[in-house]
Amino acid sequence: MTTTTPDIDVIRARTLAGIAHGFLGRRGGVSTGLHAGLNVGPGSEDDPAAVAENRRRALQVILPGTTLLTPYQVHSADAVVVTAAFADHDRPHADALVTNRPGLALGILTADCAPVLLADRTAGVVGAAHAGWKGAIAGVTDSTIAAMETLGADRARIVAAIGPCIARTAYEVDAAFQRRFTDADPANERFFVDSRAGHHRFDLEAYVTHRLAAAGIGRVEALGLDTYADDSRFYSYRRSTHRSEPGYGRQIAIIGMMD
Repeated sequence: MTTTTPDIDVIRARTLAGIAHGFLGRRGGVSTGLHAGLNVGPGSEDDPAAVAENRRRALQVILPGTTLLTPYQVHSADAVVVTAAFADHDRPHADALVTNRPGLALGILTADCAPVLLADRTAGVVGAAHAGWKGAIAGVTDSTIAAMETLGADRARIVAAIGPCIARTAYEVDAAFQRRFTDADPANERFFVDSRAGHHRFDLEAYVTHRLAAAGIGRVEALGLDTYADDSRFYSYRRSTHRSEPGYGRQIAIIGMMD
């Protein structure tokens, strides 16, 4: 389900109905030029003032009046329990945040990697994970679920949604990449299809869905939105690379609970 508020593209998952959340694209921001739109990446080459305003706007349409927290993402499997707001310079080096504290909005930045939002409504616990291929195979979603359980969540009740990410049609990888996955589990071959000689196309969304289901999450919604294919709606690292552009923007996924 997609709504626009105002001019900002907010994509919501049915699985997370009743939980304040949203997967945002690039529409509705103040950045210009290469980063035109709602670029929320402080690590991009964009004007810091524009990034700050975009982050303010993103928070306003999802959880106004709360504090937006994002980790310093490092493509790891690390998930951090958050009990209080932290300063930007104290951002944990991790790829997932979880909390049970109202007033905190958890955000994950992506530009082809899979954003995953999770919630246990009964326990009042939410999580946000950044699942690039490195974090996905290392188990970032498993770590997120385990961290949520330390706050009283039950994986039998946790629901999850996977937001916009690069689709298999655009995600060509070499044979060594495929071997990392098939060496970990021969059954992972199903997430690849043959491409040109010595290359394959990888289905990141399907793999992350599989990892969540294998961890015991019974309701997983994959939104099936391709960041690479729609340059008017999403930022994409790989698309920018293929175009030899000097930089790229980041979109954000946010989840949290109101006071």
